[in-house]
Amino acid sequence: MQDDGSASCACKGIRRCLKCENVKGKEQLETNEPKAVHQFLYDPETRLAVPRDADSSCFSFPGVFLQEDFISEEEEVELIRTIDRDVWNDSQSGRRKQDFGPKVNFKKQKVRLSSFSGLPAVSRSLVLRMQSEASLEDFRPVEQCNLEYLPQRGSSIDPHLDDSWLWEEVQVSVLLPRRSLLVLFGEARHRWKHSIRREDIQDRRVCSTFRELSEDFLSGGRHEEMGAKLLDISLSFRGTPV
Repeated sequence: MQDDGSASCACKGIRRCLKCENVKGKEQLETNEPKAVHQFLYDPETRLAVPRDADSSCFSFPGVFLQEDFISEEEEVELIRTIDRDVWNDSQSGRRKQDFGPKVNFKKQKVRLSSFSGLPAVSRSLVLRMQSEASLEDFRPVEQCNLEYLPQRGSSIDPHLDDSWLWEEVQVSVLLPRRSLLVLFGEARHRWKHSIRREDIQDRRVCSTFRELSEDFLSGGRHEEMGAKLLDISLSFRGTPV
């Protein structure tokens, strides 16, 4: 969908953007939403989950590693300039994406390597910097997804849990606050759903999410050979979006 909403969107199922609401009507789409949802924000200073409403209480929220100023303002400008050289594809909920990863059928648990050429060259230094952190020294990503959010599209992402058949528990994103490194693991990733509300998107927002392989694709797993191939391709850093 174009920024002015002139073209059709890529939403499917109950997912929606501003274009959906203009065509289908907001009330019709809201009938599919859960009746009771409690939303929390992560407070990096207290490391607590803070409720958005008065009906819930704060609680400890382990499984989050946050490093502010992971990249500099100058790096941010150059990263965005480089990312924008590649084609952005329309995605669901008013987002656009660039996917550097293997094609995966999670229902059939199959991975296809044919179109996968690895992570982009610009990410080599970022991955090395991540690995300099003690908790990420063994982090070897095999997928990178760049996501763009714009208020003109009503961009968002519904509360969800990521599939863990292919991906390991560590998920790295440049998200909150700006230019920071955010790592979700353990219960923070596998028990609690995460989302981005359209109300929180006030201007263009670009994030990069990196994922590593699950144990089944690493040493000793039944997909070990496939895992080795994925790592070799990924860490060549010669990738183009698939």
